[in-house]
Amino acid sequence: MDIIPAIDIRDGRCVRLAQGDYARETVFGDDPLAMARRWASMGARRVHVVDLDGARDGQQANAAIIRSISDALQVPVQTGGGIRTMDTLTTVLDAGLDRAVIGTAAVKDPEFLRQAIAYADDRLIVSVDARDGRVALEGWIEATDLDAVAFIEQLRDAGVRRVVYTDIGRDGVTDGPNFAMYERVTRAIGIPVISAGGVGSVDDLVRLAECGVEAAIVGRAIYTGDVDLEAALAAVPGARG
Repeated sequence: MDIIPAIDIRDGRCVRLAQGDYARETVFGDDPLAMARRWASMGARRVHVVDLDGARDGQQANAAIIRSISDALQVPVQTGGGIRTMDTLTTVLDAGLDRAVIGTAAVKDPEFLRQAIAYADDRLIVSVDARDGRVALEGWIEATDLDAVAFIEQLRDAGVRRVVYTDIGRDGVTDGPNFAMYERVTRAIGIPVISAGGVGSVDDLVRLAECGVEAAIVGRAIYTGDVDLEAALAAVPGARG
């Protein structure tokens, strides 16, 4: 299982939100590029970068910073937040980003999803963000009645090759991931699942690996020191090549 450090950018700074609440922001640095270099130097094999302004407002606001991270690092960079048109998707991938993550548009614009799958294939990730098992949109602000597992199954049937599942109630806190949900999802859908949200210890990462997820995105815990990235990479099967 890969361990993927998260770099969430808002107003050009490296931040973390608690449970997707933009009013509950903690700033961890003014230089996202320096943070990305730090995680890569510690052995991360991939970095996950989110444009939080883009996720909320519907169009990328930190594209130049994200491009600078991709250009500087020797490891793959995947990014999401504000990718809701084919022009934006193609620009992101043509700029050298390894994978593009879409969320809201996968629900609201089926034609865009179809085109994105055809264009990006396995470079496309669909982010399924759920609160109490129901999909949330627009940077987690807009609730829906859409069942998350049923939606993931629909995505698989449409040709999506990989999803990241975020339990919003666990994101930005360190109370532990929703292990039961990850076991359910990985057993049900048959495509790679990346976990996000709730990791608070190396033991959490070991348990996620046992759940069968392909990778775990880790944010707040590596910034606060609750998880030592190098120790985690050594402890989790397959995390270090």
